Amino acid sequence: MNTGENIQGLRQIIDFTRLLSLAVLLLHSYHVCHHIFRVWGLTAPLADRIASNFLQLPLFQNPLLAKSAALLLLAVSLLGSKGRKDENVRLRPVLLYLLSGLLFYFGPHSLPWGLSGSGEQQAYLASSVLGFLLLLAGGTRLSRLLHLQLQQDVFNRHNETFPQEERLLANAYSVNLPARYCLRGKQRRSWINIINPFRALLVIGTPGAGKSYFVIRHVITQHIRKGFALFLYDFKYDDLSRIAYNTLLREAHRYPVPPRFYLINFDDLSRTHRCNPLDPDTMTDITDATEASRTIMLGLNREWIKKQGDFFVESPINFVTAIIWFLKKYEQGRYCTLPHVIELMQAGYQELFALLRTEPEIEVLINPFVSAFEHEAVDQLEGQIASAKISMARLSSPQLYYVLSGHDFTLDLNNPQEPKIICLGNNPQKQQVYGAVLSLYVSRTIKLVNQKDKLKSSLIFDEFPTIYFNGIDSLIATARSNKVATTLAVQDYSQLKKDYGREQAEVIMNIVGNVISGQVSGDTARQLSERFGKILQQRQSVSVNSSDTSVSRSTQLEAAIPAATIASLSSGEFVGTVADDPQCRIHLKTFHASICNDHRAIAREEAGYQDLPVLRQVDATAVQAQYARVKAEVHAILYAALPGPSSKKPARTTPARP
Repeated sequence: MNTGENIQGLRQIIDFTRLLSLAVLLLHSYHVCHHIFRVWGLTAPLADRIASNFLQLPLFQNPLLAKSAALLLLAVSLLGSKGRKDENVRLRPVLLYLLSGLLFYFGPHSLPWGLSGSGEQQAYLASSVLGFLLLLAGGTRLSRLLHLQLQQDVFNRHNETFPQEERLLANAYSVNLPARYCLRGKQRRSWINIINPFRALLVIGTPGAGKSYFVIRHVITQHIRKGFALFLYDFKYDDLSRIAYNTLLREAHRYPVPPRFYLINFDDLSRTHRCNPLDPDTMTDITDATEASRTIMLGLNREWIKKQGDFFVESPINFVTAIIWFLKKYEQGRYCTLPHVIELMQAGYQELFALLRTEPEIEVLINPFVSAFEHEAVDQLEGQIASAKISMARLSSPQLYYVLSGHDFTLDLNNPQEPKIICLGNNPQKQQVYGAVLSLYVSRTIKLVNQKDKLKSSLIFDEFPTIYFNGIDSLIATARSNKVATTLAVQDYSQLKKDYGREQAEVIMNIVGNVISGQVSGDTARQLSERFGKILQQRQSVSVNSSDTSVSRSTQLEAAIPAATIASLSSGEFVGTVADDPQCRIHLKTFHASICNDHRAIAREEAGYQDLPVLRQVDATAVQAQYARVKAEVHAILYAALPGPSSKKPARTTPARP
């Protein structure tokens, strides 16, 4: 037991061993340097007789053996020493002490001269004593150094490592990312196995964290390789669209029916298809018109998302719903496009209300507006309608009209007979306008995709908060059974909260099954750290006083990946958790690893990419002609549908202010 008597006894043994080492060295020196001792007057007949008895031992017959024995006894005494520890001791000075001590201690034995003269014996004696003292000093400091270097891992990174999944688990739907992680200071290979992408994948990371290069591009290529229909929202067009297009060129033979590639882009009209998101054939009842209206209005006025249910938010939505449904019913939906909706909204109240009242199905929707108009409640009417007019007027662009009024394809991308890969290209400089229109495409596509008995499909949204998608939580919750995989890329939880509101942002963060996160900070890092759970970590503390050093060790449950670690991740380094399914259980779901991209192979692949195809030659004349055609058709609708239309265009009238 560690009692006072045992400690005192140990110290006595150490002191005796060190004294014995000195005695051996002294006897050896007295023997080989007897002449100089006699010159100094340090010899006596009694001492000679005593020394001669010890010198008969084999130990002293060889000078190197005697000095080695003294050094061994010194080393044994140093092993048990517990002097005062000094945190300023460094390894390099200690090594200098030891090496110089060995040189002085054993150096004289390599010299050619003997020890017959006084000078040689003095030099030998001085060198041996100096070497012994240097070795004693170095050994003492080495003992202090070894006892103090208990915590090399300053940031606790090695202690926070944990086992991760090293098996490759693949199936017909999975996305598998090769990775490398650290376990107790050793680098090991692993796999990030997203074996169930239908439980949704959330990719988080600040700009430059590597979301697109390390994760999104692999989701695109692997899902196309496995025969998925694909819907891609490309915020920074055409970075991801080129990947999807060229991957399809290589992998189209893997599909039972080769899919067609379609692209929506409002900047380069020669490389865009034309598609009407308000296709009347896909709107079965008025609720579809309501959903489309809500999507476009909230996409144009993002601050309305947090005010849903307010009178002056719901009124413009109902107003746009009425116009959409009227055009859907008018002449079997011949003019049911978003450009026609925008132009028809700009008509005067009298002509517009008279026209809308010809459709019985929307009478309930327009009745509050008609009542306000008839009672000359101009302020109320302007508050209900003007905000919708002003918002929709921002979409009055020849380029938008040209793309939105065509019908090159339909949005049922996972139709088994006609599978599609659809890419929507945005422009960061025009995202507030383009984002609202693209949100309508997304909303209408999801309505058609999330159905039974369709082809497996993948929906990928880069920079998801730049568009508004009402009901993303419902899609994630219900689309799993319909083989719809959803991938959302966001920069931060705060960005999602700003654009979608706190409640919707929390639902999105908590409902996804697979999470891959690069560098993030703040609330996002704290939420993710809590999600990843805790692991058993070793804790140790050192207490140093004038006479002893005590070390205490314990184990404690701590965060597997602390928020500070997530905030300091490098580009390409990701943390996260994956979801499994009953057919393939994964026990090690959490990971902290660096995704291994073959940079040279990717560079060679991109060097061989083909440009996106030119679909048609479009000049400004054709675009302006389509723009004028839409306006003319709305003019014709407005007056041809009214009873007793006049050949002369009537003036738009609004009631005078009371």
